[in-house]
Amino acid sequence: MPVPHGRFAPTPSGPLHAGSLLAALASYLDARSKGGRWTLRIEDVDPPRCPPGEDATILRQLEAFGLHWDGEVSYQSRHHDAYHDALQRLIEQGLAYPCSCSRKDWAGHAIYPGWCRNGVRRPNAPVAWRLRSDLGVRPVTWQDRAQGSQRLDPAVLGDVVLKRKDALWAYQLAVVVDDAAQGVTDVVRGADLLDNTPWQIQLQQALDYAVPSYLHLPLVIGSDGQKLSKQNLARPLPTSPDSIRTMLHATLQALGQAPAAELATAEVDIQLNEAVHHWDAATVSIAPLTPAQLGAMDHTKQL
Repeated sequence: MPVPHGRFAPTPSGPLHAGSLLAALASYLDARSKGGRWTLRIEDVDPPRCPPGEDATILRQLEAFGLHWDGEVSYQSRHHDAYHDALQRLIEQGLAYPCSCSRKDWAGHAIYPGWCRNGVRRPNAPVAWRLRSDLGVRPVTWQDRAQGSQRLDPAVLGDVVLKRKDALWAYQLAVVVDDAAQGVTDVVRGADLLDNTPWQIQLQQALDYAVPSYLHLPLVIGSDGQKLSKQNLARPLPTSPDSIRTMLHATLQALGQAPAAELATAEVDIQLNEAVHHWDAATVSIAPLTPAQLGAMDHTKQL
């Protein structure tokens, strides 16, 4: 049996917020409760979205909440050769193809129609590389540890991009290659990525990678009804020790872990030690959460 290995993989597009903390904390507790490793990967394959220095901010935030990772921090921007090799293997199997179509071309369709599957429509135009989602095992089934039994057909979701026209690597390929290379056994992340899982399992099968177990967490919904994110100006995590302790306790409550009330003012290490000992993934809620449930009445900046 492999040593349990969880990971937290933020994009350094801005500081961590309440939703980020929920994912980081759940993945940390899930790994540590099994005596496993917990590693940190910075998903910085999209430089225009990643201002310099934001990765350092994220590291400081995690340390302030007592979430200490194992080993060195991994950076996706250093893994280009591994992604290239994986794409070549998919091309050789006929599972990846070049596509010259733009979003404007297929704007009237719910998903990309696969027009370039049998040949590039505009040979002189820049191309992206897409996954042939209609090939391989369909539908994809798996047992999500929070969301239950899942059955989704990747072909209904479309041929996802693996490498963009601007030569940047896309999330779907990079995350699969990195999880396999690092030996990740347990993926704990937000429910907004649930429908990405069929593509990723297809890629894992095609590349002969082990399929990790999945646990998709409830989303944190802002006052605008949208998922709390850096794009909608979610407020960064607090920095004062008192606020950090309060928010950590509230996040444990939001995860359904029922920490003792007297721990709300305890040091983060004490709270985390108790939480690791009592972690129960079966009690994780799947209902959306609000910032108020995470100990802060408003996690959206006022413009």
